[in-house]
Amino acid sequence: MAVRHRLIQATPEAVWDVLADGDRYVEWVVGPSQVVPKAGQWPQVGATIAYEVRLGPLLLHNETVVRRCVEGSELELEAKAGRLGTARIAVELRPWGEQCLVIVDEHPLRGPGGLVHNVGVEALIQVRHRAMLARLSKLCESRAGDQCRPDPPDAVGSVNYRWGTGRD
Repeated sequence: MAVRHRLIQATPEAVWDVLADGDRYVEWVVGPSQVVPKAGQWPQVGATIAYEVRLGPLLLHNETVVRRCVEGSELELEAKAGRLGTARIAVELRPWGEQCLVIVDEHPLRGPGGLVHNVGVEALIQVRHRAMLARLSKLCESRAGDQCRPDPPDAVGSVNYRWGTGRD
């Protein structure tokens, strides 16, 4: 089971705004392109979006269905990859001070994908999650504006980082 987290310097509301916009799915999820609404209103349970994923010379036509939604805090998706099977992807938002801790949990759910699930596949999912959470963070922090909430520099345990120098 691939679980990864990231602290995003935006409020949970700002992060939820991005997750709740089905048109933005391709901006933060690694792989899909050209999202097309298929059924329902994203992110309501049962809402479905269709998209293409290119794997080398292969072009896959996939879809993702919302299976569970707790507005503002939890979004559980089932990503359908045709004959490869499906995966459960759960995104949880937790307030962390004035920021948002995002936890992503993904694992095979149905089909042959679960049969080949091993340490190597797990490592690839972790790399994909790292990229996905970086995209989500960039989107949320750039959109958050005044909702962006970095730790105040005088907060206990606060560390300031400067590019290329480590911490100061």
